Amino acid sequence: MSLTPLRPATEVSGPAGKPRLLDQVRQAIRTRHYSPRTEKAYVRWIVRFIVFHAKRHPNEMGSREIQSFLSALATRSKVSASTQNQALCALLFLYKEVLGRELEWLNGIVRAKGPIHLPVVLSREEADAVLQHLHGTTWLMASLLYGSGLRLLECCRLRVKDLDFRRNEITVRDGKGRKDRVTMLPVKLRDPLAAHLERVRMQHQVDLRKGVGSVELPDALGAKYPRAPWEWCWQWVFPASRFYVARDTGEHRRHHLHESVLQRAIKDAVRASGIPKPASAHSLRHSFATALLENGYDIRTIQELLGHRDVTTTMIYTHVLNRGGRGVRSPLD
Repeated sequence: MSLTPLRPATEVSGPAGKPRLLDQVRQAIRTRHYSPRTEKAYVRWIVRFIVFHAKRHPNEMGSREIQSFLSALATRSKVSASTQNQALCALLFLYKEVLGRELEWLNGIVRAKGPIHLPVVLSREEADAVLQHLHGTTWLMASLLYGSGLRLLECCRLRVKDLDFRRNEITVRDGKGRKDRVTMLPVKLRDPLAAHLERVRMQHQVDLRKGVGSVELPDALGAKYPRAPWEWCWQWVFPASRFYVARDTGEHRRHHLHESVLQRAIKDAVRASGIPKPASAHSLRHSFATALLENGYDIRTIQELLGHRDVTTTMIYTHVLNRGGRGVRSPLD
C-alpha cells in the first residue's frame, strides 16, 4: 500500500472558490470540537484512503472502495482491530459529515482480529518500588495516576481549578469521550501538591511581570472571558519549563508538561526497580482499579472513578484478580 502524501498544490481541490477537501474535513472536525489528535488521525486516514485508490476524489468512490481499503489494512498491513476501526470511523465521518452521503452497510470488510489482553498490573509493593525511583514533578504525577486512577493525558491537563483540597477531590474535565468526572485526591498528596502549586504560582507571577503568563483555554472560552487565560485558576498544574508561540494570537505561553516526559520517567523507574513486567504509565491506572477491587469496593463505584462508559470495560479487572486458575487451589499446593 502506497503511503505517498498528497502534494500541497493538489490536496484534493474542490470547485473554484470552494475549500479543498482536507480543509473541509478539518473545519468539520473543529466545528464539532473534536480533539487535535482526532483531527490529525482522521486527516491521515483520509489521505491514505485517497492515495490507496490512485488519488481519486472520494465523491467518485463509495462503500466498495472503503471495503477494499479496510480489508487491505487487515490482510496486507496487518493492523490491529482498533487501528482498522479508527480508519473506518474517519471514512464514515468524511462521507456523512463532510460529503453528506449515507453509505450502504459495509458487509464485505475483512476484520482485523482483536486480541484480548489482560492489563499489566503492579502489586502494591511493585507500585511503591516504582514511585521510589521517581522524584519531584514526575513522582507527583505518577502518584496521581496510581492514587487517583487518572489517565496519562488527564493528569497532564489538570488545571488549578480542578483540585479541591477541602473535599479531597479532583475533577477531570473533558476526559475520554469528552466526559467530566470526579475522583479522589489522595490525602497523602495534599501537602506535596500544595507545595508544588505554590512554586507554580510564583513562576506564574514572574511570567505575568514579564508580560506573558496566559494559557490556552478550551473551545471558545477565551473569547467569552478575555482575561481568563491570565487568571491563576486556569493555569496548568504541571506547566512546561519553556514557552511556545500560539499560532492564533502570537502570544508566548506555557503548555502543560508533555506526556512523553512522564512516560519516559516511569519506564526508567520500572527498569531501575527491577520489576520484570512491561509496565507503563497506564499500568498505574490499572493498578489503582485492581487495588480498589481487592479492598472490596463495588464495580459500579470503580467504573465511575475510572470514567468508563460501559461496566464491561471495568470488568476486565475482575479477570486480573482471578488470574492463576481463577482462584482454584492447585493440587500441588
